[in-house]
Amino acid sequence: MKTDRTKTPSQQWNDQHAALRRLFMHDRDYEQAIAVFFDHHAAVHTAKLQAGAHWSFQDKVLSGLTDEQMRAVPKGCAHSVAWKLWHVTRIEDVTMNLLLAGSPQVLTRGNWLDKLETDCVTVGNEMSDQDIAELSQGLNLKALLAYRLAVGKRTRSVVRHLKTAELERLAAPERLKRIMEEGAVVGKVAWLVEYWGGNPSANLLLMPATRHGFVHLNEVGRMLPKLRRLQTDVV
Repeated sequence: MKTDRTKTPSQQWNDQHAALRRLFMHDRDYEQAIAVFFDHHAAVHTAKLQAGAHWSFQDKVLSGLTDEQMRAVPKGCAHSVAWKLWHVTRIEDVTMNLLLAGSPQVLTRGNWLDKLETDCVTVGNEMSDQDIAELSQGLNLKALLAYRLAVGKRTRSVVRHLKTAELERLAAPERLKRIMEEGAVVGKVAWLVEYWGGNPSANLLLMPATRHGFVHLNEVGRMLPKLRRLQTDVV
């Protein structure tokens, strides 16, 4: 797609997302949409996903952050950077694998829970302030970034093998059921499963795999001034 060089990469990403939505939901030009998706998806992951060949919003906002800053919940904020990365990665893992592909999650393969040094398997929406703080302090951050990269790579593999007809379908009930059975979504946030199940599969590429990550990376960007004043701002 052509880009407007007068706009920032983030503004270009938003324009691209609008175009991607049109291709998926209105034109139903799935072949072109998938080509745009790969470029679009790369920007919300590290540049390592495409061997450094793409601008990375993730790399931009995480650049220079210390482990302490990644784990901190600044005053006036509900989450840490670590939690946000966990949350967007878990959402992508669950929706792309359990729902779109009908395959096991990345988290349950490759000994990831041991690497991450956690027994948490939820997407995180249900967490209390204390839960968020505990997860943020306990996660192995190097492994978290590696897990995120693994999920991004798996998403691209799933999408490459999609049949276009699948993008118009709703997720099968048995796939929705697996989300609850595997503890990815629990308790009061069961509405998430209903939401995912009520939209065609193309919407999973528009939100969980792309827009959702962009929204939270934007939030990280807005947190940066507070994180840089860590000594006085962290509760």
